[in-house]
Amino acid sequence: MLAIAITFPAGRFHATPWGRHVNEAAVAWPPEPLRLFRALIAVWHRKLGPAAHPRERLASLLARMAQAPAPRIRVPEDAIHGHTRHYMPARQGKTTLVFDAFARLAPDDPIVFGWPELQLPAAELRLLDELLAGLSYFGRAESWAIARRCEWAGGFNCLPAAPAAPAVDDETGEILGEIVRLEVPLAPEDYRTLREQRLGREARPAARLRKSLPEDWLDAIGADTADFQAAGWNKPPAARAVPYRRPAGALPAVARRPPPPASSAPSTTRPTTARFALYGKPLPRIERAVRVGEAARVAAMAVSRYLFGPDRLPPELSGHFVDTGGGVHRHPHAFWLPEPNPSGEVDHLVVHAPGGFSEDALLALHAIRFLRSEDGDPLRVMLEDVGALSRFADAGSLVGESAVWRSVTPYLHPWHLKARDMRSPEAVHSAVQGQLQREWQARADGLAPIIEVLPVDEVQAGGRALAPVHFHRFRKKRGLVQPDTLGRFVQLRFERPVRGPVALGFGCHFGLGLFAPLGDSVV
Repeated sequence: MLAIAITFPAGRFHATPWGRHVNEAAVAWPPEPLRLFRALIAVWHRKLGPAAHPRERLASLLARMAQAPAPRIRVPEDAIHGHTRHYMPARQGKTTLVFDAFARLAPDDPIVFGWPELQLPAAELRLLDELLAGLSYFGRAESWAIARRCEWAGGFNCLPAAPAAPAVDDETGEILGEIVRLEVPLAPEDYRTLREQRLGREARPAARLRKSLPEDWLDAIGADTADFQAAGWNKPPAARAVPYRRPAGALPAVARRPPPPASSAPSTTRPTTARFALYGKPLPRIERAVRVGEAARVAAMAVSRYLFGPDRLPPELSGHFVDTGGGVHRHPHAFWLPEPNPSGEVDHLVVHAPGGFSEDALLALHAIRFLRSEDGDPLRVMLEDVGALSRFADAGSLVGESAVWRSVTPYLHPWHLKARDMRSPEAVHSAVQGQLQREWQARADGLAPIIEVLPVDEVQAGGRALAPVHFHRFRKKRGLVQPDTLGRFVQLRFERPVRGPVALGFGCHFGLGLFAPLGDSVV
């Protein structure tokens, strides 16, 4: 087996994935095999040259590596995502904010590329050893590196996968890993086919296109970035995207902690609220709030199964327990509440469990890295803070304090209306008001009662007037009895100010029936 180990004395690996903007703060993790090939070519040009080793030998070495199956990769399990922010000089004396993202890892913990079935001739092994000895950085120039050929028996955690491989088992919710696409060099014969097809499409290929597709395969692998970008490529043409499965949460923003011991002792100081930031293009709109809330719970269940097994799911996250007082369910488990920004996009998620989070639940919340979306790429999430509800008084729009609250998403009454309640719009409103008051009083003792319920025709989100029909109003879970399928907007007035979050009605644990203090700028 051929194995190449790379360590980073400064403890940092800087590299932006192909086709991504540097200000996205993304890190190429694991590093693309294409990046290794280009680094070896650069070392040959700058430090060895044809006097030491002929160009044909370099081409033969890299061709053998490219013709072999895509390499297996091992990345350090304790690496974390970090970044710095700088204001860089721009035009006319202005500055621009730049994100510099990197992977933070132990200086002696290597990244390993492995080709299990590849055997190289002695001359090419000597060339490879000299190339690796001359490799002083990998990725950007800040990524000081030490590379060597090694005998590796530690296994690999990033492996080529099927193109449509799922990251999470749809039935069990078990985490199978994250699917990422890495650029791998084309074999010489595949590149020649690509070049002939691309140039043959046009009677007179443009000069830029010809320059980006050189006849020599080695020149194509090491092509200058400016040349192929000028021809419209966002990555070297002599490469192919290979799906790899890497460990779930392979590059977290915070260091992992071992699972704490299970404890059944109640705590009066448990944190009750967590707030996540969401990242993605595009961000979901508030009209899809229930989909975001459900996706958040699915992600929490998946990481809980991964961390603790299916028999030790934190009940405050799963909701699979009943905590009653006087025969009334008091909703102690988690509410997954999407929080919109002024444009009507969901850019934060508030998770609130009135009964508090256990240590297992906190560990699961820290482990959530992405939410699966119905279309497009998964939404990445970052836990901003966790603590008591009062800690979030000035954060966002859902955890405020007011005597008047207005709908952000449609309220759906949780119990069926009787025939006498549907004789007129006034009767319906009166019945809905009764259900609201009944549900609110059942939450906990001592809360200020609802003294007024007013109908609201529409809500504003991002300059748009929205009606209930514009929102997703159905849970994806099968077999649910849904007394109300239409929904309505209302304004609640309490006897005295109450602190949010306020969520009532059918689907209130997943973003339906969500309210915000009157006068908040997002609604």
